[in-house]
Amino acid sequence: MVDTVSVAIGAALTLVVVAVHYARGTGWEPPADISQEVLEQRAAAVPDTDFPEPMNRSIGGGAAGAIPSGEGGAELEEGEEGGDEAEGFDPESIPDDEVEYYEIEFAKEGETIEIANNENILDVGEEEGWDLPYACRQGQCVSCAGQIQDGPASDYIRHEHNEALFDDDMDDGYCLTCVAYPTDDFTLETGEQP
Repeated sequence: MVDTVSVAIGAALTLVVVAVHYARGTGWEPPADISQEVLEQRAAAVPDTDFPEPMNRSIGGGAAGAIPSGEGGAELEEGEEGGDEAEGFDPESIPDDEVEYYEIEFAKEGETIEIANNENILDVGEEEGWDLPYACRQGQCVSCAGQIQDGPASDYIRHEHNEALFDDDMDDGYCLTCVAYPTDDFTLETGEQP
């Protein structure tokens, strides 16, 4: 049968081993938390930009207006400067006595409104209560793009900044409503991208 003395000795030895193990410990130390260090290293590897969080309201995704690298002069050579359209203008520098108003017909919305030459098309459309597409609000994507039905965009608007449209897009009537300021009356199809 079972020898009770042997079971008692085995149990006592087990308790001694467990007690010694817990008294001395295993020597194992948890690794240091390096998550903050990793985040700082990643942040240091990414260049700073003024571009806000993408995709906040863009239609079709933020990559829809990506400029193909190296195609047809898409990139400026080092030291090369863009044209006047790339440099833009400052609408706040227009004196009050030189502010002019233009009638802009929003084709999809079915209304015509007056917009001053120091107001951008997107902001005024939103003031009318229209849910117009946009993402960056800085002329760096085409989420807010619209198409002017009356001819080349440069005949009807000025861009404060334009980093997303090529000259041939402008010739086809495309504009970036978030940074477009009218210079004449025209009809606009919102939500149209090149």
